[in-house]
Formats: sequence, structure tokens, C-alpha cells
Amino acid sequence: MSTIFETLKKIGVASETDRELYSPRTRDRSDVQVYRDRRSGVIYIDGFYGGDDVYKDGSYRQDNVLKTGSRDYEITRDAARRSRAYLPYVAGRHIVDFGCGDGAFLETVRPETLSCQGVELQQDYVDALNGSGIPCHTSLQPLEDDSIDTVVSFHVLEHLPEPIPAMNEILRVLKPGGTAVIEVPHANDGLLSRFECDPFKTFTLWSQHLVLHTRESLRRLMLAAGFEQCVIEGIQRYPLSNHLNWLANGKPGGHKSELAALDTPALTEAYEAALNRIDATDTLVAIAKKPA
Repeated sequence: MSTIFETLKKIGVASETDRELYSPRTRDRSDVQVYRDRRSGVIYIDGFYGGDDVYKDGSYRQDNVLKTGSRDYEITRDAARRSRAYLPYVAGRHIVDFGCGDGAFLETVRPETLSCQGVELQQDYVDALNGSGIPCHTSLQPLEDDSIDTVVSFHVLEHLPEPIPAMNEILRVLKPGGTAVIEVPHANDGLLSRFECDPFKTFTLWSQHLVLHTRESLRRLMLAAGFEQCVIEGIQRYPLSNHLNWLANGKPGGHKSELAALDTPALTEAYEAALNRIDATDTLVAIAKKPA
């Protein structure tokens, strides 16, 4: 199996010459080092992959809560945001959510689609979705070539040691001119790149996140996989209240505390726009087309 470093090197955003140690460990493993490319800014782990079994079991999802409150809140919040933002790409279309988790996004947009399916490794999620009438598979292999209008994938790509073959599979099932919508965490997250919040750095460097992309590295990855017309946008998943709690208390969860009263729609929109101006949002989204 290739490493994520080999992929990053292949697309021209990482090299041995420009490699620097970013952290001697991840939050969950003392034996996994994290590197940063001085030239491109990409942050990555080289030579480690925990294997598919951890994703099939799913216990990591609860471990990742880290006492910040129920995961259901985060899932519901993200599903609502994504359904608003990406409705033009899923309404009246045949769609697949690659790495769909418990299917929250699919459940939200299901009434608007012609059909929806999921791909997920965690077996209890697969069984539950199939039981609820949403077809769910453990890979894209059962899907026919050129059969899907839109594939979405939210915070999955960074877990893959070999992302290009997975992107090639997404390309295969898309119809000519079909759309891929890919969300990933951002290496230039403001808490890392601007505010230099050490507790957040410790928290966010996780052995299962093999890479934190920049706009350019994500664009190059999409193009290397065969996509075209690739647009990269910045998204801020977590609002000002969360940043304030990190900076004041060194902890996540400000958006689940009394600080959440700060997060009016107008302020949240303005804060995201301000972070976008300095390329410091916490998330990137690539929207790209399969060649017609």
C-alpha cells in the first residue's frame, strides 16, 4: 500500500527536501509523527495507516467526541448546512454519499433526489440504512459505470492512504458531466495558521487524519484523479463561539455552551467571510466535474 506522502509527492505538493517535523506525535498516538511541507503548507502523516477495521467497528466515532457533547448535535448541524449548500447538486438527481456515516445527509435530502445511496464501512450503519430503505454498500463496486449524477463525500478523503484510486472510482460511477462535492479539513485553519492555538493543534492532529489539505493541494488531487472545472471554496464549520472557547479555555465545544448566544446568523456569515478573506477557514470543499 502506498502512503499519502507518495500521493502528495506525485501531485507536486510535498518533498523530502521541504519536509519539516510539525509535531512529534498525534493526540492519540505517541509513535506517529506529523510533518508539514514548508513550500506548500500541506500537513501529513507518512508511513502510518490504522487499517480499515477501525472504520468497520466504528468505536472511534465515540472516542472522538472527547467530552464535547453528543455527536448527534454535530451530525444534525452539518447535515442541515450541507443540505442547504449543496441542494443544487442533489435536487432531482441520482446521488451517492461516499462515506455516509449514519446517513444523516441522505435522510435530509432524500425527498429532493431522484434516488440516493450510501457507501460506508461501518456495518451497523450499512444495515440500518438498508433497513430504512436507503441502499448502502461497503464500496462503490456494485454501482454501474456512468450511473450517478452527483457524488458527495464529507471528511472522508483525509482518512485514505491512497485517495486517487478512490477518486477514480467516484469518477467511474459518475455520468459524463456529473459532479463531485468533496469536503476536507483545511491545513490553514485559523486556529493553526493565524492564532497558533497549541491546545487546538494537539486536538486536531489525529492519527486517522493522514493529511490536511490546502486549496492548491486539493485542486491538484482532483485534477490528478481526472476531474475538471474544479472550484475550491472555504467553509467554516465551527462558529466564533467555538474559536473563543479554544482561545480562552483551550477546549472545544464553545458552540454548545452559553457562548452559542453569540452565533447569530449575521455574525456567523460575516465571520466565515472574514476567515475566507485570509484563507483561514476550517474546511475546504472541492466541486468538480467528470469530463463530458
